[in-house]
Amino acid sequence: MKISIACDHGGYELKLFIIKWLKENNHSIIDLGNEVYNINDDYPDFSEKIARHVVSGNSDKGIVICGSGVGACIAANKIKGARASVCHDTYSARQGVEHDNMNILCLGARIIGVELAKELVVAFLNATFINEFRYNKRLEKINILENKK
Repeated sequence: MKISIACDHGGYELKLFIIKWLKENNHSIIDLGNEVYNINDDYPDFSEKIARHVVSGNSDKGIVICGSGVGACIAANKIKGARASVCHDTYSARQGVEHDNMNILCLGARIIGVELAKELVVAFLNATFINEFRYNKRLEKINILENKK
C-alpha cells in the first residue's frame, strides 16, 4: 500500500514521527511536505496535495496533519473524490473506511499524542471498504452531491 502524508507547521513533528514509524513497519511512504518546519505555511496547500495524490491513484490512502485536523479536513474535502475525516478515535478511523470509503485520515497534532496517532493510523490503514449495497448507495449519493452546481 502506498501512503501519502503531508502536514503544515502544526503537524510537522507528528508527521516526522509517523513517517519514521511507518517506514520501520515496511510501509511505502510518499512525503508531500512540508519538508521543513515553517510557521508561515498553510494547511490548505498540503491538504490539496494529499487529496489530489490520492484521488489520482498515485497513493492508496493519505494522511494529512495540522494543529486540530479540522482545517486540513475541510480543505481536503474540496477536492472531488476526496473523502477525508478528522479521526481522534479508532472506531471512526476504521468505520470511516469500512462504511464511507474514507481515503484520507486527518489528524490534529495538538489534540492527540503519538501513541494514539499510531493506533489511529493502524485502524485506518488496516480497514477496507465493505462493498455492500447500502454503503455503495450512500457513496453514490455523495457523488451526486459532489457534482451538483
